[in-house]
Amino acid sequence: MSMDPSATETTSDIVRIEPQPSSAGFLQTLGPGLVTGAADDDPSGIATYSQVGAQFGYGLAWTMLFSFPLMVAIQAVAARIGCVTGHGIAHNLRRHYSPWLLRGVVFLLLVANVINLGADLGAMGAAVGLLIGGPERVYTVLLGIVCILLETFISYARYAAVLKWATLCLFTYVGVAFTAHVPWGTALFGTFVPQFVFDGPHAMALVAVLGTTISPYLFFWQAGQEVEELHRRHVKPLCVTPREAGPELSRIRIDTMFGMGVSNLIALFIIFATAATLNATGVTDIQTSSQAAEALRPVAGEFTFALFAIGIISTGMLAVPVLAGSAAYGVSELFSWRQGLDHRLREAKAFYATIAVATLGGVLLNFTSIDPIKALYWTAVVNGILAAPLMAVMMVMSMNPRVMGRLTLPLPMLVIGWIATFAMALASIVFLVV
Repeated sequence: MSMDPSATETTSDIVRIEPQPSSAGFLQTLGPGLVTGAADDDPSGIATYSQVGAQFGYGLAWTMLFSFPLMVAIQAVAARIGCVTGHGIAHNLRRHYSPWLLRGVVFLLLVANVINLGADLGAMGAAVGLLIGGPERVYTVLLGIVCILLETFISYARYAAVLKWATLCLFTYVGVAFTAHVPWGTALFGTFVPQFVFDGPHAMALVAVLGTTISPYLFFWQAGQEVEELHRRHVKPLCVTPREAGPELSRIRIDTMFGMGVSNLIALFIIFATAATLNATGVTDIQTSSQAAEALRPVAGEFTFALFAIGIISTGMLAVPVLAGSAAYGVSELFSWRQGLDHRLREAKAFYATIAVATLGGVLLNFTSIDPIKALYWTAVVNGILAAPLMAVMMVMSMNPRVMGRLTLPLPMLVIGWIATFAMALASIVFLVV
């Protein structure tokens, strides 16, 4: 898939050519896209992939290949909006579109993120309880507080580095798959040869997978992080410095493709592991990630169970700040508050207060009659249904010269971005009809 910015910038606009990156240079290139992709495999995603593997075996493994180019395209659009305009998605909505659209989008984002935070924190607390015993709700509270403190009091440069290296925790699921005795021939056949039955369960699973891999909070986070990167490097938005467009958009393309690739590879290994263990032994109903871990214990042994549970906690520590941060970006841009993780607490009190309130709201859901842990799979379905309208808005925005200047989307990104939008909308319609 080509996303060459030369489709919209003239040759004279690009005054320097990036040298081929060394391995160290490649690592420096990775950032917002890698963290966004890793955060996509949160406990909610783990529950979804576990349910897909347990219920359908390897039959829906192909969805990871199908969703990959769609993820790359729409996340690159979000990153491009942030890098070109110097502002996040909500700010651009406020500047160029109707206020009611902005309020509706931010409200839905906030509601979905708080529910997702509650589900993820509850799953993390349950995973700690499975590993060491003790009160799961206390662990949930403590984990929420730790996430707030880390996001609030660590400098952005250090915090971004921590998040980048934290993505290594995802590879615990590679270890799970290799200890689960996966029949690789069958698994690879299910990955490369699409199989689909037109019925309610398959439709719901497809929407859940798309809703997990293409989630609204990821759009806001990656756009906001590109703005943070501009501030960190003390450079101007590309709409002001279009001569820098070539190298910057190349960096975004590499970062996003690598991040989404890692995300979907890990998701594929989770499907493989649960298909080889749970589905193979007749366990086909998994509602939560912690339930998936517990179900692995008698089937695959203590070591596999422990790896799976540790992965839930680790990925949750990565995803919770992304969920809370994306909500804070949206709310702060709605009210024109100073926002960004590069600011200190006293400089952006409302922004950090939103992070704290959203996270604590998720914690509190675990103390109500609502069971956010059981809502993990359904949260992904809801995100899938809500994502399509927001994706359409982003595509229209990125095609608008008033927003993007000369750096509107090149044709390849335009085509694949709209395919992703229509695919999400179609999956949602099929789910509602079936």
